[in-house]
Amino acid sequence: MIRIKPRSPHRARHRARFRRKITTRVSRIPRIEPKRARRALTLGLPTVWGAFAITYKLACPLAQQNGLGARIVTSAVFFVVGTGLILHVRRALQRELRQLREVAGAAQNTLLRPLPPRIEGLGIAAGRLSASDGASVGGDLYEVVATDHGVRVIMGDVRGHGLAAIATVAAVLGSFREAAHDEPELPLVLRRLERALARHLRERSRAEHPAGGGVVSDCPLGEEFVTVLLLEIGADGEVSALNCGHPWPYRLGSRAEQLPGGEPLPPLGPFPLPAELPVLPCGPLLPGETLVLHTDGIEDARDADGRFFPLQSALTEAVRGQSTAPESLIRSVYAELLRHTGKLPTDDAALLVLRNERRRVPVQHSEPVHRARTLS
Repeated sequence: MIRIKPRSPHRARHRARFRRKITTRVSRIPRIEPKRARRALTLGLPTVWGAFAITYKLACPLAQQNGLGARIVTSAVFFVVGTGLILHVRRALQRELRQLREVAGAAQNTLLRPLPPRIEGLGIAAGRLSASDGASVGGDLYEVVATDHGVRVIMGDVRGHGLAAIATVAAVLGSFREAAHDEPELPLVLRRLERALARHLRERSRAEHPAGGGVVSDCPLGEEFVTVLLLEIGADGEVSALNCGHPWPYRLGSRAEQLPGGEPLPPLGPFPLPAELPVLPCGPLLPGETLVLHTDGIEDARDADGRFFPLQSALTEAVRGQSTAPESLIRSVYAELLRHTGKLPTDDAALLVLRNERRRVPVQHSEPVHRARTLS
């Protein structure tokens, strides 16, 4: 018969106390974070290379000789040390640049979110070219949202370009993404954008004031403005617009035609909006037709001879070439733009394409059918 001896309470307490001591001692061991370890390695390797070179020069008998062979060996040693230092610094800089690009890409995609390919029967595609090398977000902004009041679209352009305009873009886009769902009328959405921009400029003024230790921006607050185009596309395809100093979009059917919107309102920022904000009807967007919204950086792009980029002609050629799909249309226009300028444009250039892919609603049997009377 096998008997199991019961554990002594005193022995169990002793083991628990021993485990606590081991845990406490292990927790007191300093942990080296991976980032700190990489930083120490980045600083330590050049120190080791330098110490090796100095030790060789001072302690090695061969380095003390003046013969040709000794000098060649010494030069080779220092050349290897210098090459190692350069390669090490280069790898460190490339690693830091890669991390910065990943962070910048995540921030840019959060600010200008990738649009879905379809919203409420509309095919959508967007593209952007930033005038700042290495940045994909500048002073251009756009967004398309489906609301209870229809599909609402914003296209805008902040004065200036590059990273300095991102804060203003974030303020305007953040306000639009809320107001587009909350406000039943398009003029109320524009009022919300005006108030959001005014708050942003006041906060920026306090941040840049010399009394607060701020740094003066390249774009003075008195010259800050934003051009904005607001569109609302109803379920029946009817398009209505409010335009504050922005270029009117093009409608693509058999050819490219600019929407006859009339005289736009002043841009947001320098002057308050007028009391009355009449919404302009722009006609229907029929099934198969396309709207192309753009910023002035595209039409203002010039070639070496100073000629402006013919956007309307490029769109017409794209329609003739059957490049009416939103993605292929954007690729075609940007290819022509870069071919025209031969380099990146001097201003941010954005495109937003909306194609009506809705089908016509057939006549229901419950609806009355009107027939013409025949005269006897």
